[in-house]
Amino acid sequence: MISRRTALTALGAGAAVAGTGVAAVAIASHDKPEPLAPPSTDNQGRVVWRNWSGIQHCYPQSRLAPTSAEGLAQILKTAQAPIRVVGAGHSFTALAVTPGTMISLDQMSGIVGWQGDNAIVQAGTRLGTLGPELAAKGRAMANLPDINKQSLGGALGTGTHGTGKTLTAIHGDVVALTLATPGGDLIDCDATREPDIFQAAKVSLGALGVITKATLRTTPNRRLHRHVWVEPLEQTLAEAESRWAKHRNYEFYAIPFTDMAACISHDETDLPARERANEQDDTILVALKGLRNLLGFSTTLRKAAGKALLSSAKPEEAVDEGWKLLSTDRPERFNEMEFHLPAENQLKALKEVIETIERERPDVFFPIEARRIAPDEAWLSPFQGGPHGSIAVHCHYRDEFAFLFELIQPILLRYGGRPHWGKLHNLQGRALEALYPKWNDFKALRQRLDPEGRMLNLYLKGLFNV
Repeated sequence: MISRRTALTALGAGAAVAGTGVAAVAIASHDKPEPLAPPSTDNQGRVVWRNWSGIQHCYPQSRLAPTSAEGLAQILKTAQAPIRVVGAGHSFTALAVTPGTMISLDQMSGIVGWQGDNAIVQAGTRLGTLGPELAAKGRAMANLPDINKQSLGGALGTGTHGTGKTLTAIHGDVVALTLATPGGDLIDCDATREPDIFQAAKVSLGALGVITKATLRTTPNRRLHRHVWVEPLEQTLAEAESRWAKHRNYEFYAIPFTDMAACISHDETDLPARERANEQDDTILVALKGLRNLLGFSTTLRKAAGKALLSSAKPEEAVDEGWKLLSTDRPERFNEMEFHLPAENQLKALKEVIETIERERPDVFFPIEARRIAPDEAWLSPFQGGPHGSIAVHCHYRDEFAFLFELIQPILLRYGGRPHWGKLHNLQGRALEALYPKWNDFKALRQRLDPEGRMLNLYLKGLFNV
């Protein structure tokens, strides 16, 4: 979309406006140092584990990788607690942190059977590898999240989702699952067999046990037409609802301090395949960070340079199978807060978030993502009870992110938002109970399946007030 030459030209224009000396000082003063890494081992020789962004870490006493559901169930019954399962480590919260036993399901991966067009998939399967496995049978997942590095189990446990007004989060396409419990049992459940466990386990934060496999509803493997374009934010906000109604998948990124937005749509097509262009997100982020460093002292100048930069963006189009287009590589690390709001409140809340960032936080340069998700009935699904829209605010991994809790979370809560379980928030106990009608039912079921709290680390104990 934007070449490096175009980005450098915009930065050069900004430097000319600001003055060479000011530019050099601004860039030097705003480029943050690499965050201090924890020691690679602790005083007992245990090796560190860190999540993708680097803000969570721990030193597990043991790390295990079972190869079967029966082996996993035995581990849950006998291993040192707290027991936590880790996939890609892409959650920003402390869900996987444990001084006890850390389990990887990487050895429990792949499609192990079919029931008609429904695929039986082991929970350790990465979403990025599931796409081609399904495609080999002419099938596909109905939707995919923005990033596809997660394991299926991790995606289900945190309510991971894509975008599309008529499309649910991934767990909405689960028609059956097997749960290994801390008591060493394997429970097969669906809408008729153990229905309460089924609706609770689909989004359970790993607090009930561990999903070993899930039966997923699939769709025909159709080609999608991907369209990416940049336009004034005012136009995006005015047309967002009609676009969510029109397109199979639609999302947009409001780019703070530019008054611009990047839009992405996907629709089914019979057009011949057209290769996806090389991702330009990195180039854009570097340029936006450069404008932050250079012109952060003046919102007016920064917006003028940002508009000049983004107005040069050419639309991008591609046609290919959905699993190749719906997810994107994100090499630039970040930390993220995402809440899901009743659809009718999403755009109002987004406007307030943008206004607050532009008034209070000139250090922010990452785009703000807005998506729409269909409802489902999982007990702890953020989308339970009606259509919801998501707002995701990102910070570069080197930047301070406490403002997300201080400035952004109160806005999203005021508009009825529920937190994404894998993204930053600090809600606990009564606050969560007020957001989820089945919260206490989930707590009672958790107590029944795990009376000793073997799956509960400190973070989960805080969530459930244990």
